[in-house]
Amino acid sequence: MVNIGDVARAAGVARSTASYALSGKRAISDEVRLRVQQAAAELGYTPNAGARALATSRSNVIGLLAQFLPDEFAPAMLQYIQGVANTARDLGYDILLSSDPDGPAALKRLTDSRMVDGVVLLNVAEDDERLPVLRTAPQPGALVGLPGDCTGVDVFDLDFEEAGRAMVEHLVDLGHRDLVLVSQPAHVVERGGAYVWRLQNAAIEAAAQRGVRLRPVHGSSSQPDIGRDLHAILDAHPEATGLLLNNEAAAAALPTVMHDRSLSAPGDLSVVGRYSDEFARTFSLPFSSIESAPDRLGRMAVRQLVRRIEHQIPGDAPHVVRFVAPELVDRGSTAPPRRR
Repeated sequence: MVNIGDVARAAGVARSTASYALSGKRAISDEVRLRVQQAAAELGYTPNAGARALATSRSNVIGLLAQFLPDEFAPAMLQYIQGVANTARDLGYDILLSSDPDGPAALKRLTDSRMVDGVVLLNVAEDDERLPVLRTAPQPGALVGLPGDCTGVDVFDLDFEEAGRAMVEHLVDLGHRDLVLVSQPAHVVERGGAYVWRLQNAAIEAAAQRGVRLRPVHGSSSQPDIGRDLHAILDAHPEATGLLLNNEAAAAALPTVMHDRSLSAPGDLSVVGRYSDEFARTFSLPFSSIESAPDRLGRMAVRQLVRRIEHQIPGDAPHVVRFVAPELVDRGSTAPPRRR
């Protein structure tokens, strides 16, 4: 097995210099660092994780707690995981993913064993049971998602309130006066999925301020149920000219439903969703949308977490709550309503 001494000999430097060049612990000239990195790559050298942990008191592993819940659309969750994993890799950290349904126990197991240097939480609920465990852990934590109490953690999320207002304002400015909002299943709300009611409440308030009608409804998160739900919603509200989607499964199913009903967007119905550009490409969605920014949120959470792990910010520095402002991506699915 190749060790650091082999790399040092190949690069023509001292063992300590090779170690510093690869770890970044001391200033090394660019020429020497490049020579060492090239030697390590040619020899296939991989640092021993156990030795590195003993030397640095770090594992260079970030714990990622995410659950693939049956009432949420799994492809959407995968985008958040990808954003976290890619950023961690770029910063020199591995990811230890836990999807254990007993989140508090899994989190305590990871932090007590010191297997991870920090933790990122996804699927954050209003009263998340994992947060008391994370607040008492020796490792720092970052959340993608807004809980009711942000004490002791760094929080990053889309501004769902502003997203709801932006969706409504966009259609109202085009002349729409009768809108339907399709949200996640009702049990997501019951479980504490605050992003559902944050967007919905803001959309309802914006519609009321502009004097237009908005009917909030819930839809399933899986096929074929969501297809049937969309048909039922359109049957129940034939007068609606605008459809807002805070439900990725509904967005993915809507093209088929509209084709079955011989409807077009924006000719018959203007549509605005809330999902990422990558999600739109994956499912070939033609609808305008508010960018949900899973990659950006993952990057923000991991970078802040690594700053705390590596003491780039003081240990007593205040924790942050940061929102990504909504951005409307126009794909041509909205227009003034057709006269009926």
